[in-house]
Amino acid sequence: MSGNTFGKLFQITTWGESHGKGVGVVVDGCPSGIEMNESIIQKMLDRRRPGSSVTSTSRKESDTAKIFSGVFENQTTGTPIMIMVKNRDAKSSAYKSISDIYRPGHGDLTYQAKYGIRDWRGGGRSSARETVGRVAAGAVANAVLKKENIEIFVHTTSLGSISSETFDRQAMSENMFLCADMTAAKLMEEEVAMVRLEGDSLGGVVEIIAKNVPPGLGEPVFDKLDADFAKALMSIGAVKGVEVGAGFRAASLRGSQNNDPIVPDGFLSNNAGGILAGISNGDEIVVRVAVKPIPSIHIEQKTVDTSNKATRISIKGRHDISAIPRINVVCEAMVSLVLVDHLMRQRAIK
Repeated sequence: MSGNTFGKLFQITTWGESHGKGVGVVVDGCPSGIEMNESIIQKMLDRRRPGSSVTSTSRKESDTAKIFSGVFENQTTGTPIMIMVKNRDAKSSAYKSISDIYRPGHGDLTYQAKYGIRDWRGGGRSSARETVGRVAAGAVANAVLKKENIEIFVHTTSLGSISSETFDRQAMSENMFLCADMTAAKLMEEEVAMVRLEGDSLGGVVEIIAKNVPPGLGEPVFDKLDADFAKALMSIGAVKGVEVGAGFRAASLRGSQNNDPIVPDGFLSNNAGGILAGISNGDEIVVRVAVKPIPSIHIEQKTVDTSNKATRISIKGRHDISAIPRINVVCEAMVSLVLVDHLMRQRAIK
């Protein structure tokens, strides 16, 4: 396996590089009869589009989706769906001067070690631009989930040193960080402005919540639902940690505190994050990811070149200050893909 394919029954394969002719995805295993067209995919792609937020790169891409197969008269046909987005604003010349230098925090050194060759234009395949294909596939997955009344939403719980203290879902649509705490969102904006002047970058935490997920999704032992969420979300380049429900906080709790009491109407708490023994329990799915700071920064850093000679680098060009909030929709897409795959696997055994 080349590592470019994800899923068992609902399977996606992404392709393309940051500064190549385009990026995209092939979705295989999508049921027939699902409402689908380019505008449905475009709505989701627009949420991760470059230049869409104050933390974003100045690279201007329309990210216009084109469906080449698998859809007829606005419905999926059950055959592979191929979606392509052309790269229109790639400026490879910005990377030419550092083509023989390994950028700290990037995959330059490791891709060279694995393949003996690498596309140095914007990181090539290791670039966050690869996630265009994931989001396009996520739009297809969301259309399947919509028929099952499953809803997914994502919000930013922290950015840099600022964390949200309250939750107001309406507030998410009223600030650029998709934060459910307007007071925190204003402080985030101030911190981003300061960090931009310093030439540095920021990380943060994103929470994904899935509602109306039926009980019984997930496979025993190795394909647990939470295990697949962890794999899916950790496969996103900027994600360095995943927790479900109480997550790491559970380590400091006693069993009497961590267990979710069960009553006829359901659970009295949700420390399990909607998953028990790797199988959904009917409660809300709650997953959080830790997002690292963008590694491309203007501040000078120590590194080596391809000859292992010590040097220094200050990365110029067009780069995000933070992967948040553009990464939020990528996280949503990956959770959607896992849920659809497990929905189909559950139907296969019943």
